[in-house]
Amino acid sequence: MAGDGVLDGNHIRIVGAVAGIGSGTISSNRLLDSVAEFSRVLPGLTKVTVGHGSAYTWFDTIKTRLQCSPGIYRGAFDALFTIIRNEGPLALYKGATPPAVGWAAIDSLLLGSLHNYRLFLIRNGMTEPTPGSGTPRLTMVGHGLAGVAAGVTSTIIATPIEHIKVKLQLQSQRLISDRQFKGPIDCVRQILGVQGPLGLWSGFTGSVAFRLNFGFMFLSFESLMRASSTLNGTPFEMSTGTANFISGGLGSFVFWIFAMPADNIKNRMMSYPHPLPYPTGSVELSPSFWATAKSIHSQHGLPGFFRGLGPCFLRAFPVNASAFFVYEGLLRVLGAEKTRHS
Repeated sequence: MAGDGVLDGNHIRIVGAVAGIGSGTISSNRLLDSVAEFSRVLPGLTKVTVGHGSAYTWFDTIKTRLQCSPGIYRGAFDALFTIIRNEGPLALYKGATPPAVGWAAIDSLLLGSLHNYRLFLIRNGMTEPTPGSGTPRLTMVGHGLAGVAAGVTSTIIATPIEHIKVKLQLQSQRLISDRQFKGPIDCVRQILGVQGPLGLWSGFTGSVAFRLNFGFMFLSFESLMRASSTLNGTPFEMSTGTANFISGGLGSFVFWIFAMPADNIKNRMMSYPHPLPYPTGSVELSPSFWATAKSIHSQHGLPGFFRGLGPCFLRAFPVNASAFFVYEGLLRVLGAEKTRHS
């Protein structure tokens, strides 16, 4: 169970069994396990507070506009001022409701499954001795593989939430009455009416390609945590919490550098048929991943795959540093099985 300090072979987890919790646990102590699972949910709530309870949500709206409306804006600042001038300051919060509601579920699934995948790999021998103590720890490759698997697992929930967000963010009308989608529920209703349930998962292959890059995030996080441990005993020694915060923030930069091309493709797929109005009759789901990639390359070359990177960098550090700080801190407080021994 989460309170055990060892990896018990009789301890069974069902990864992804309960959306929004991240993992279901069968054990003799349900209460402690439930509290431990909350540690997977709380980072998502933290990201909602830091990311959507402040101006940082502006950056996501600007990023989406730069990616899906090329040629309209000269850059991030032009997008910011144009949106405020033509649509009003509240337009920067278009599409904020779906992630504000669903981000906790996405991150609980991501981080809950990550913990389970790490335990699975440790139990199956993907370990190395920790320098000094000799305690078995997950290898760097293992951390990367667990991150990849967790990213793909979270795609199940993330795709429809991000799909709705993108469609709402791209509506440039000032008045709600002039917009095709009056809100998240109306957006879902129209997509279901035109494309059916699978329409909500338009851009799924782009979402998978994007979330595969969580392997780089958790790999870089572990690498930075191990590097910080080499500072112990020096004037630059830092607490574990501080190291979690800094490593999480810097790891998000690595993530976005690798993930940005897929993010551009994913959002273009989800925005289909933008800039045309969303049809009222039948429509194909969306262009394929490769067709969208070819379209971006033919129109804008390689730089086209990195549109929106600047706003991402501005937003990434505080959001992800806070989430890692909370997640790792709660796992320590609640005595969860250790998968890291830096």
